[in-house]
Amino acid sequence: MDLPADSSLGIGNKNGLIRVLIVDDHALVREGTVQLLERELDMRVVGQASTGVQAILLVDRLSIDVVLLDVNLPDKSGLEVAKLIVSKHPEIRVLIVSAYDDYAYVAEALDLGVAGYLLKTATGRELVDAVRTVAGGDFVLSGSISLRLAHHRQTDHQTKEEKLTPRELDVLRLLGKGLTNKGIANHLGLTLRTVEGYVSNVLAKLGASSRTEAALYAVSRHLIPLNQNDESTNSL
Repeated sequence: MDLPADSSLGIGNKNGLIRVLIVDDHALVREGTVQLLERELDMRVVGQASTGVQAILLVDRLSIDVVLLDVNLPDKSGLEVAKLIVSKHPEIRVLIVSAYDDYAYVAEALDLGVAGYLLKTATGRELVDAVRTVAGGDFVLSGSISLRLAHHRQTDHQTKEEKLTPRELDVLRLLGKGLTNKGIANHLGLTLRTVEGYVSNVLAKLGASSRTEAALYAVSRHLIPLNQNDESTNSL
């Protein structure tokens, strides 16, 4: 478990830096990721962990914005660690970075409410961009994983919208109307963080790679009228 000498325990984010915790049992992977992220002026690696237990301890001690989390850890499943972080520290964005692209792993991770799932075959630039994306409140999914999810769901006779909860359907309809996350939150009386979670779930369950794709799906399935003129929505 590695802590920088000036790890700023308990101190809030300063200078707009994205504070990152790297969790991977391979030292070479951790060190390479540190070097990659520390080249970015808006990022700082505040800690490293090689086990799930170490990761949980650091999450409780450090001020962290994004956790880069491997699925395969020596003591705990990375998904178990993700579940603990998401439930105890919902303000922290968990980005799974894994060699596994099996549907079961990905589906379970998305159900837990992680901010994204990136394969270790991603380039350095893709990883950096993904960190910024999830830190900004958006969702990231490797393109190949998105295609795999879409294919898996296309073989299921159940329609995609039937897999959504009633609240997720509400969010999908509002996405179809072009609302931002903030607009959806205001419309449904939910927190922004809660809406971000619903949007992530909707994209994952639909196998959609973007909000626009989800919105087009809502229109194509006639979940919202094309000529709808909702004054309450337009005012947001």
